[in-house]
Amino acid sequence: MPRPIDLEVSVEIELGAWAVLIIGAAVAGCIDAVIGGGGLVLIPLLLAVVPGIAPATALGTNKLVGVTGTASAAVTMVRKVGASISVRFIPVALVCAGLGAASASLIDAAVMRPVIIILMLAVGTFVALRPSFGTAVGGGDVGRWRRWAVMVAVGVIAFYDGIFGPGTGMFLIMAFTALLSQDFLRSAAMAKVVNTSTNLGALIVFAWGGHVWWQLGLILILANVAGAQLGARTVLGGGAKLVRVALLVVVIVMSSYLTWQQFFSGAA
Repeated sequence: MPRPIDLEVSVEIELGAWAVLIIGAAVAGCIDAVIGGGGLVLIPLLLAVVPGIAPATALGTNKLVGVTGTASAAVTMVRKVGASISVRFIPVALVCAGLGAASASLIDAAVMRPVIIILMLAVGTFVALRPSFGTAVGGGDVGRWRRWAVMVAVGVIAFYDGIFGPGTGMFLIMAFTALLSQDFLRSAAMAKVVNTSTNLGALIVFAWGGHVWWQLGLILILANVAGAQLGARTVLGGGAKLVRVALLVVVIVMSSYLTWQQFFSGAA
């Protein structure tokens, strides 16, 4: 049965800490809407600013905050560019992310990090060397094998999001762009829909285990949604070129961060 979160630590959060968390939630929402990776902002803030919060609770609370911001960005972007094909991926993403979250304790993060760093660098190198990739607007019918390939990719990436997470939005954008032969902007809109489902699937598992601080999360949701709306509108204004630049930036930042975690921070 779910175990309740000890909320006594809430009285220890000072006004300055609240300001940091609210600003951090807004920044995380903006980053998530543009390319993904907001958890790399909010989770460390929760662990650093909130005394006594357990890592699992920080992860669960981040999913609560992230699912709402990502959903709001998805609505804004889908209304503009359309992403109807992504609807069929929702149940796959939901289930696979839940399975990933349930299996998280079985996978050593120290083993996952080097693999993800290599994948990110490979993605960044490919995009940097192929300036035309992600700039063409896809048209025409998508073959059956591509639909199945995308379905498998969504399932694998969703499982990864539940079990580890960094770079999920970027990997989804790359999969949709490569397999559906479309531009980065439409892929980003589709990624937001699927990423909402992956966040929800993981959130359900964390909530069932009692690892969500609802009171804190519900306050931070407002800031996250505001940031997500700013990010979504920024992407729509900048188009595929902005997504391309953001993707390359996130590869550099996340690879550097994960490398630091792996070799210098002493993180497990």
